[in-house]
Amino acid sequence: MCTVRRKIWTLAALATLAASAAHAADMPMPPPAPEIVDNWYLRGFVGVGMTGKATLDYETVTGATLQANSNEDTAFVGGAVGYEWNNWLRFDVSGEYRMKSRMYALVTYLPGGIDEYQGNLKSYIVLANAFVDLGTWNCFTPYIGFGIGGAYNNLADFIDVNPNGGYGFGRNPSEWHTAYAFYAGIGYSVSKNLKVDLSYRYLNYGSITDTVDCSVTCTHDSFNFGNLYSHDFMVGLRWTCCETAPLPPRYVYTPPPAYVPPPSYAPPPPLSSRG
Repeated sequence: MCTVRRKIWTLAALATLAASAAHAADMPMPPPAPEIVDNWYLRGFVGVGMTGKATLDYETVTGATLQANSNEDTAFVGGAVGYEWNNWLRFDVSGEYRMKSRMYALVTYLPGGIDEYQGNLKSYIVLANAFVDLGTWNCFTPYIGFGIGGAYNNLADFIDVNPNGGYGFGRNPSEWHTAYAFYAGIGYSVSKNLKVDLSYRYLNYGSITDTVDCSVTCTHDSFNFGNLYSHDFMVGLRWTCCETAPLPPRYVYTPPPAYVPPPSYAPPPPLSSRG
């Protein structure tokens, strides 16, 4: 009796294992891993910067009062070398030249004195950038990004134009400051290797300080233009140097052929039955 029960339990366990194996074979395969791109690219861009009003710290010992200050918009041009880590993450290093932006300040002093100061700010920006591509729809790929690096700012020809006859000249300072940026944009694939980029960027590129030396007997005035920032609108081209590496072929489960039992052998009839 025990032997019969043992055989029944053994057959039940084998049937359960066979059913589990068949169910596992019917389960869908896991999704493929992110596509490995492993490509270098070159990027060029031009744009316009809508500069925000800089903060101005004015220092003097004559009792003069700062009345107003402003800075004009500018244009810029630049390029970058980058690497596509995979189909959604890429990095590049960019450099750009920001053209002249007029800086202006108006100072008054008693009794009835006026000083106007103006000059031109130029900047060179170097940034290490990281971008996240958010997917592609009909050749359009939106992305966001962040960059950090440095800004080399130069304030040239900053002079005091005094309607009362006095005037002075700045010292043409050049300074390095930390710079950082935030990006949002969209790329359009013209071909497999060429994309057009349209993007917005917030850029903060530090500050600049200059001292104006008077040409007559007077004190030296110090100007610190701080929190230099700009809302940039850019258009660019991005050329990928290599083609995308193909994915390995996806494994597809092929079930084994159905079992067909061999034909049974029928022995010939005995000789006594033959005619």
